[in-house]
Amino acid sequence: MKLSAHRTTRDKKIDLNMTSMIDVVFLLLIFFIVTASFTPTERRLDVAVQSANPSAAQASDFDPAIVDVTTVGDSFGYKLGSRTFTTQDELEEVLIAFPDKSAPAVVRGQDEAPYGMVSAAIQACKNAGFHGVRYQPFTGK
Repeated sequence: MKLSAHRTTRDKKIDLNMTSMIDVVFLLLIFFIVTASFTPTERRLDVAVQSANPSAAQASDFDPAIVDVTTVGDSFGYKLGSRTFTTQDELEEVLIAFPDKSAPAVVRGQDEAPYGMVSAAIQACKNAGFHGVRYQPFTGK
């Protein structure tokens, strides 16, 4: 009878094999764990805190070297105190003669300043022998 044969095809249940799906999930999990880049947590980062006590400063302490990458005439240049420089070599010569290299140098760049000049100022500070170089956005004119 054809009716009973027709009924058996309708009553069959679809059976999914979950083993292969679980294998794929585990392989993806292992892939993402292995390819993830691990960074140190913030509590392990070393933070340099300067003393806010003015009595801790000595009279012989020098101001830190602050290099501004700013407009000099029609182009950009370097400004250290009241002196201006147009090349990295001139800036580096003055920074080498700077008396206190234990304090970190500070490089400040205007928003319009070329990235190459800011990175050249940072490199000049490193070449001059400063133990640390910090970057700050330039807020003044």
